[in-house]
Amino acid sequence: MKFHLSAASGNVVTGIGPGWVRIGALEYRESLVLTPEAVATGWAPSGFDGLAEADFAHLLSYQPEVVLFGGGSAIRFPHPRLTRALTDARIGLEVMDTPAACRTFNILAAEGRGVVAALLLA
Repeated sequence: MKFHLSAASGNVVTGIGPGWVRIGALEYRESLVLTPEAVATGWAPSGFDGLAEADFAHLLSYQPEVVLFGGGSAIRFPHPRLTRALTDARIGLEVMDTPAACRTFNILAAEGRGVVAALLLA
């Protein structure tokens, strides 16, 4: 098997720490939605306990193949009723902590997959 080095195009998570994430050279300190082409701040402003069906339904507008949900510093599963819009649209949902979601985003985006990361930073 031969491996080739490829440079990622588009958004790449370049750092993460408690309460922040760096995408390229810009640092963000609020929950956000990340795609290979865009960063949208202000997603789920009330944090995990304030998640609503509309927060996940909004992700449909990005037409993802898969959504990575980063629930913060720990793996936290949202109630299935909150993610019903994704399920009904047959869009995959992977739940993990936010650092893992960032790493997975970088891999899937580099592969050219239709990935959206919904990241809670608080």
